[in-house]
Amino acid sequence: MTPRERFAAVTNHQEPDRVPIDWGRHVGSIHRNAYIKLKEHLGDPDLQNEDKILDRMVQNVYPDGRLLRKFGVDFRWLEPNWVDVEEVEGEDAYRDMWGITWRYMLNSYSLTDSPLSGATIGELDTFAWPDPHNPAMFAGLRERAQHLYENTDYVVVADSVKGGLLTKALQIRGYEDFFMDLAMDLEFAEALLDKLLALYKEMWTAYMQEVGPYVQMVYFTDDIGAQDNLLISPDMFRQLIKPRLTEMVEHLKGLGDVKVMYHTDGTVAPVMDDIVEMGVDILNPVQTSAMGMNTYVLKEKYGDRICFHGAIDVQQMLPSSTPAEVRYDVAKRIYDLGRGGGFILSTCHDVGEDVPPENVVAMFEAVQEYGQYPLQLDDVLKEEDLNPAVAETPAEPAPSEKRPRPRRT
Repeated sequence: MTPRERFAAVTNHQEPDRVPIDWGRHVGSIHRNAYIKLKEHLGDPDLQNEDKILDRMVQNVYPDGRLLRKFGVDFRWLEPNWVDVEEVEGEDAYRDMWGITWRYMLNSYSLTDSPLSGATIGELDTFAWPDPHNPAMFAGLRERAQHLYENTDYVVVADSVKGGLLTKALQIRGYEDFFMDLAMDLEFAEALLDKLLALYKEMWTAYMQEVGPYVQMVYFTDDIGAQDNLLISPDMFRQLIKPRLTEMVEHLKGLGDVKVMYHTDGTVAPVMDDIVEMGVDILNPVQTSAMGMNTYVLKEKYGDRICFHGAIDVQQMLPSSTPAEVRYDVAKRIYDLGRGGGFILSTCHDVGEDVPPENVVAMFEAVQEYGQYPLQLDDVLKEEDLNPAVAETPAEPAPSEKRPRPRRT
């Protein structure tokens, strides 16, 4: 099968020849320092792009095309251009097109100033919103998309315009302020969400006018989950976020013959039915280190209504496992989520610099070995010495258990 044929089978809940493999997008690539280590481990000095930053915030890179081919990656991603970025004088910091300030800390950039903090509802009309029709945002993408569509068999994907509704509201308003809005000023919260929804719809309309004829999938990101719970209550999600995300999904599907992949980090188990009802075709990233994201249960309950993408944990499993344990975890996720199709394997987020390069290689070798249909994994999964505790997410965390923070999008 070609990658596009494989994708069509999987998204129609049919078994292809093998599990599709994805990597190299703005929420699912590799940190530049980890990429250098991987390049050294592979002993290939000709691998390029360690200085070609894909997402400045998280400092990941565009993997070299030869590396993507080596690892059997079926997807190629289009990324909107960074526009209206302003450097902060005298600091390693920048303001993005939304006016949000990001400063370099440790090995990536963190949010340090939200321009709508303290603003009133009247100021939403006078705020300097980004121009959704700025042609520079999508310059060159039509030619790239057309080339990939006409000259390769890869699945061509329109990567997200960074952020999302809840995510961007929290970033541009400030987390404390927007959570207070949700509790005490719903009029402001809804006005901000509506403004963001309108802007994203216009941006995506302009985006798809450029690449729509050539892409098979679009990617919309909006984190609603934390490590052990939702960021907001299920009721508030259903009242404020779900209707607007549903409208966004419907808008995206109206722009072309595409599948919609929705990204949210963290646990989303309490609202999985809602996500299905929103019209989402593919859920990413299935963060298995978050509470309640049991891959076997997710497949059993929702696998006939939604496809899954990701499931290879970058918080605990990849950094802390041996290559043999990585191979086991890959086999387990394929068994849990891949039965009957409906699963695209990828990392849950970016491969960090704490991940040994041997484990990156083991992951891609394992999916190519174990991901062939019909799946034959019973013997592999019976190997008790390859069955690390990290392969299973506990149903409930111990009270004293310290959980890592979810990765930022």
